[in-house]
Amino acid sequence: MIGIIGGVGFFGTEKFKDAAFENIDTPFGIVQMLVENDLALIPRHGIETKVPPHRINHRANIFALKEKGITKIIGVNSTGSLKKNIAPPTILIPHDYIGLWNAVTYHDDKIVHVVPGLNENLRQSLISQAKKYGLEAHEKGVYIQTTGPRLETKAEIIMLSNFGDVVGMTMASEATLAIELGLGYASICSVDNYAHGIIEASLTNEMILDNARTNGERIRKFLLETAGEL
Repeated sequence: MIGIIGGVGFFGTEKFKDAAFENIDTPFGIVQMLVENDLALIPRHGIETKVPPHRINHRANIFALKEKGITKIIGVNSTGSLKKNIAPPTILIPHDYIGLWNAVTYHDDKIVHVVPGLNENLRQSLISQAKKYGLEAHEKGVYIQTTGPRLETKAEIIMLSNFGDVVGMTMASEATLAIELGLGYASICSVDNYAHGIIEASLTNEMILDNARTNGERIRKFLLETAGEL
């Protein structure tokens, strides 16, 4: 079974039309999860999409997937492009990440140093299946996580663009927690906008949402049709 952490766009799909939410009780809180055959889905921002990025209970989400017996997790993460040649709307499968400012952990009461990273086998499987499916995607890139919920200043983006390719608010936390629990984690980044100041045009919510809808539909179809091969 594959675990997906993403948006509510999966709810109305044929795959999940008859699925009911299960409440998974964890030491970190209750998680609502949709399960249907080979897929388990957690809506990252809640069923009503009201949970802002800085309030997401990442520890509960990842723990709930492990409780369900899932060993492979795909994060569908909304991002902004830090490079002009990564033009939205597009898709990027990152190979690494930076998350220095908002580290989360399960190890609050003892010293444990994990080596964070993305699962390369799962990442390569995503890339291979994307090619077979005809889904065009950038096959590598560095994801940088900021705290949110606000977007970044122009000065911050200038700094971040020297080190990464896309910027978001969720993936690094999920990937690190997955490593701590011994789970494989890879990400499909929906590149929905240029980060603030990368181009001269103003950044608007409407622009981000339009691109997110375009990317979201492509990613959903891809995952629902190929998850069994990952």
